[in-house]
Amino acid sequence: MNPIEATFERLRRSRRTALMPFLTLGYPDRDSALSLVPAIVNAGADMVELGIPFSDPLADGATIQAASQRALENGMTLRRCLDQATILRRQGITVPFILMGYYNPLLQFGIQSLASEAAAAGINGFIIPDLPPEEAGLVGRAFEDEALDLIFLLAPTADESRIRIVAGYSHGFVYLVSLVGVTGARNTLSLDLMDFVKRVRALTDKPLAVGFGISTPEQAGLVGGVADGVIVGSALVKEIGTSPKPETAAAAFVAALRAELDREA
Repeated sequence: MNPIEATFERLRRSRRTALMPFLTLGYPDRDSALSLVPAIVNAGADMVELGIPFSDPLADGATIQAASQRALENGMTLRRCLDQATILRRQGITVPFILMGYYNPLLQFGIQSLASEAAAAGINGFIIPDLPPEEAGLVGRAFEDEALDLIFLLAPTADESRIRIVAGYSHGFVYLVSLVGVTGARNTLSLDLMDFVKRVRALTDKPLAVGFGISTPEQAGLVGGVADGVIVGSALVKEIGTSPKPETAAAAFVAALRAELDREA
């Protein structure tokens, strides 16, 4: 059983929701993740999404776009992303790591090399927003050989046929996009979100994690009541970028999310 699946199973048995924060590697400084990841894990993160900076992050809103640009200016590369994952594992961080990045840098690196090096670095899964499942054969085979989960995004506009396709291709969990549009903190959740989760739940027994637009502990608690995992990205990246003490701010924000999820359990 892959560590991602094992984590969801462990949390399910204890009736808890997985908290899955997102960080942009290389932001605000090139090596910030080496202190940020331990801080958020100690604050209650069950898995961590590690964002690979890219110059054209089409699914991301202004906050993560700006963080990616800053990370690139800091000299962050895919190679350094893998190196930092290796260092974090050597520091004793054991929660699942999921790399999230766009297809172009991964293809340039070489899919077979990426699969083997990512596994060696302690990566457990990948999210590639601009790679449709129908076109992911090469990637899927390479990742499967290295026991890496390939996770796909499912839009709230998906009909039953599309839900079955995306859920069938996804390994580890299915990433439910809470809204139509790009990432970014929102003041309110979509009124249709709960129905969307229920529609997908009726068609697959794989874990369901919801992301895009979750920005407060209260929103996380609401989503945690129906989903297996809650993904928070832009709001956390904003907290990190606006604080003179990024690790302290990140830990406090994640701890507040964790407390609300546990309260709602």
